[in-house]
This record gives sequence, structure tokens and C-alpha cells, in this order.
Amino acid sequence: MASMTLKGVAIALLLGSSAMASAANDGQSRVNELLGSSTEYRDTWQGVVKNEERLPDWIINLSGASPEQMTVVEEDGDSYLVGPLCETSDGCRSKRLLVAFSMDKEDAYALLVEVPAGLPADKSPTRHATYRFLGKPDEGMQQMLMEQLRKDPNWY
Repeated sequence: MASMTLKGVAIALLLGSSAMASAANDGQSRVNELLGSSTEYRDTWQGVVKNEERLPDWIINLSGASPEQMTVVEEDGDSYLVGPLCETSDGCRSKRLLVAFSMDKEDAYALLVEVPAGLPADKSPTRHATYRFLGKPDEGMQQMLMEQLRKDPNWY
């Protein structure tokens, strides 16, 4: 009976620590899940793309592929939920969007990076890329988004 109690306690501790880890990740999701998770995200993003010209649907709807979870990044004393979105799951090399939402969901910014399709692997994408900022980010936000791009090990 004592061993059953110890097993029960061990299971409870494991479940409790798992719940605490989940709580620590609250708010973290993938970019392509944001608009469906909250009307605040959707409204803020619509404000960003509303006056932009020639944006593809995967950007307007944040419906591309999200290769990783968003993370919290500090910029000028404020926290932002930041993550990548790609046109397709294997299209991150040629078309990607780095998105940053303020934690209060009132501001959003993005960096669209496009590299010519078919660029040989031995060619540096940084030298051939075009960059477009969305949401009118200030210089500090632009630098933060560029820094997030440079953290990609495939970006050189």
C-alpha cells in the first residue's frame, strides 16, 4: 500500500511539473495559429495588412507554415511574441515572414524576406534577399526583427 502511495505521489509530482511547464509556455504558439486563437490578434493583424499592397494570402491570413513556436523577445523594455512563418513548409529559404506581436496584442510588426527561387545553395541568401517591413516598425523593432532572422543557422 505504501508503494502505491509513493507511485501516486510521484505521478502527481510529474503531472504537476508538467502543468507548470505548460503554464510557463502560456501565450506561445505558432504564427499560423494566432488569428484563430483571438479576435484581438486578428484585428491587430488586419490593421497591419490593410493598407499594404501586393501581399499574398498566406501573409494576409497568416496561413503559411510555422516551422517553430513563437518566443518572447524584449525590445526597448517591451515584450513581444515573435516567430517565423513560411509560404510553404519547404519554402522558408525563398519566402518567410518574421512576425512580432506585443504582449497586449495591440501592436504587430513583420519582416518579409524574399530570396529568388532557385538560388544555388552556395550563394548567400543575405546578398540576394529583398526585405520589406510591415506595420511601420521603428528602427529598434526593425533591428530586432533582423536579429531574429540572423539567428537562423541557414541564414548567412
